[in-house]
Amino acid sequence: MEKEVLVSVQNVSKKFSKNLKSSLKYGASDIIKSSLGLKIDKDLRKDEFWAVKDISFELKRGECIGLVGHNGAGKSTLLKVLNGLYNPDKGQIVMKGKIGALIELGAGFNPILTGRENIYNNASILGFTKKDVEEKMQSIIDFSEIEEFIDMPVQNYSSGMKVRLGFAVAAHLDPDVLIIDEVLAVGDMSFSLKCFQKIDEILPNTAVIFVSHNLTQVSRICSHVIIMDKGQDKYQGDNISEGIKKYFEINETSDLSKTQVILPNKDFILDNFKFNQEQNTDFEIDWNDNLIVSFDFENFSLKKMPYFYLQVFDKEQKPIISTNYTFDKINWNTGLYNIEIDLGKIDLSTNTYFINVGIMEGFENKNIFKMNNIAKFYVKNKYVSYSPILKKINPKIKKLL
Repeated sequence: MEKEVLVSVQNVSKKFSKNLKSSLKYGASDIIKSSLGLKIDKDLRKDEFWAVKDISFELKRGECIGLVGHNGAGKSTLLKVLNGLYNPDKGQIVMKGKIGALIELGAGFNPILTGRENIYNNASILGFTKKDVEEKMQSIIDFSEIEEFIDMPVQNYSSGMKVRLGFAVAAHLDPDVLIIDEVLAVGDMSFSLKCFQKIDEILPNTAVIFVSHNLTQVSRICSHVIIMDKGQDKYQGDNISEGIKKYFEINETSDLSKTQVILPNKDFILDNFKFNQEQNTDFEIDWNDNLIVSFDFENFSLKKMPYFYLQVFDKEQKPIISTNYTFDKINWNTGLYNIEIDLGKIDLSTNTYFINVGIMEGFENKNIFKMNNIAKFYVKNKYVSYSPILKKINPKIKKLL
């Protein structure tokens, strides 16, 4: 059975002016033309720009689409157009059913009303009766975990409390379409996990539009992804890994590979970093090949053998590998040493990875030196996956009945 299309977006565009003076002038002109039945100019005028340009997609019940892009890419503007806060300058939007939206912190709440009163207000906008709301009230309050403050004016809520109540209301009123912006990033980890469990619960009967800079969250819940840049659709599809790869290609501007000594120590220096005996701090390796890293360590005055560790981080600076630090007993004194660490077969996904090196004093886990991004390596593989580890498996299958 074909699933119902709940959201249809066809060639939607939205423009803004770069300064207040021209914005007021064009706004007044458009109002006068509209009242006189004259045609409004839909093309760009002086000092205007497209915040959203020619975006199209369809979303069916049971699907979740992720909108991904850097700050200013047009994601939040598109959400506000979808939610009716802005009128599109071009294109058409058709949305069916009840819409629950969590776009801006505190949006939709009357600050002088209590949390409980705001629940009634939001529900009435969606067409729920007072009896319907009373049946769901305790469930909403329990989920939000702010029962102690539910009868306090919302203007006195912290940002986290507003997010808790906002999501609880939006998700518990049986929306056909649920729109979630970056606001979930404000909540603590335990509440965010609870929100994703709730999304899993309601998703079969809902269409979800989800905006986040957290690509792990996008890969966790989204069935489709749109990568936006300068208001335009740069990638759209159901291959989340390809979409995230495109996102990194667009945003490959900051020099993450710049080496930074964040905890210096005059007692020693690190130098001569190598991958597989090649003196190259920008290395390329095939998936599942063996990787050995080494570097020189010159001791000037340390009296006691320190403990070395090496960490591997991905582009989002999430830790992927941490090494153990064990050394055979050696005669320790001043001089030049070489440290070699065998990382074994590298079954990491196609991506660029960065290496941090640190030194600790004894078993007290006290850092006495740390160098971030001492080197980086790129893993090549014909398969693209957002999961950090890409395992090749040979499952056994047998017919039971």
